[in-house]
Amino acid sequence: QVQLVESGGGLVQPGGSLRLSCAASQSIFSRYTAGWYRQAPGKQRELVAAITNGGVTNYADSVKGRFTISRGTARNTVFLQMNSLRPEDTAVYYCNARRTLSDVWGQGTQVTVSS
Repeated sequence: QVQLVESGGGLVQPGGSLRLSCAASQSIFSRYTAGWYRQAPGKQRELVAAITNGGVTNYADSVKGRFTISRGTARNTVFLQMNSLRPEDTAVYYCNARRTLSDVWGQGTQVTVSS
């Protein structure tokens, strides 16, 4: 069973940057679509960014131009570079790896944007 572990969350001031990492227990990201989702209190979980096994990316409109998803060369790590952070980006961020008949989630990492 593949496991995902997120890291890199924390408290940052508005306008600041954070880089989230998602480490998989196997080199799966050449075969799985990887995604970053977030869930704020009282809201549904939403897709932030995704990258297919072929390297095609897509982003939520709210983060386009500010966030970048990428994969490590060993294909067992996915990153989310978050720039120009806003208070409304505050949420628990989850890593996801998905393909047919397989859907794996990490435990989440808290991101808080506040002055």
